[in-house]
Amino acid sequence: MRIVFPVFDGLTALDAVGPYEVLRMLPDADVVFAAAEAGPVTDGAGMLTLTATAAFADVTAADVLVVPGGPGARANLGNEALLDWIRRIDATAAWTTSVCTGSLLLGAAGLLKDLRATTHWSATDLLEAYGARYTEQRVVEQGRIVTAAGVSSGIDMALRLAELIAGPVAAQAFQLAIEYDPQPPFDAGSYTKAPQAAKDYLASR
Repeated sequence: MRIVFPVFDGLTALDAVGPYEVLRMLPDADVVFAAAEAGPVTDGAGMLTLTATAAFADVTAADVLVVPGGPGARANLGNEALLDWIRRIDATAAWTTSVCTGSLLLGAAGLLKDLRATTHWSATDLLEAYGARYTEQRVVEQGRIVTAAGVSSGIDMALRLAELIAGPVAAQAFQLAIEYDPQPPFDAGSYTKAPQAAKDYLASR
């Protein structure tokens, strides 16, 4: 079970690390973090470094493709080398997935045309510009393509994917292993529910 995460400077770390913590527990999981070149990549905040263990050129197939988002995803929307690689890996994959604005890369690669999909709330118009039909769900399944909304929803997506691959008992065991039992102190986790003051605070930064 080869699970491949393309990583790049400017990614949102939790987009990759959240699903990784779940999917690495799948039976016979072989997780690969791939980048243009093997070596370190820095997250969008410039404070955290992840290490790519392989170059894109060295990865020719995957069972599961997980495309993270972040500022770096938007910056790579015109990167034809990356988009071509995503298309090639998608052609081999049983499951092609994205987290947050990673769906924009799937869209730019032409993989979401006429499909329902989700992304971070700030990128809905851009997602639809690639021919996708945005839907305000946390996880959206369209056959073998699964998209997750912003950042933390990647964990939900990975648990659902684990259920589809290994069954509900395994998925529940993985959820228990990471003690994923969300009880947030505020009900502000989606754009429709967040108070205006929180939206204004983000807009001012």
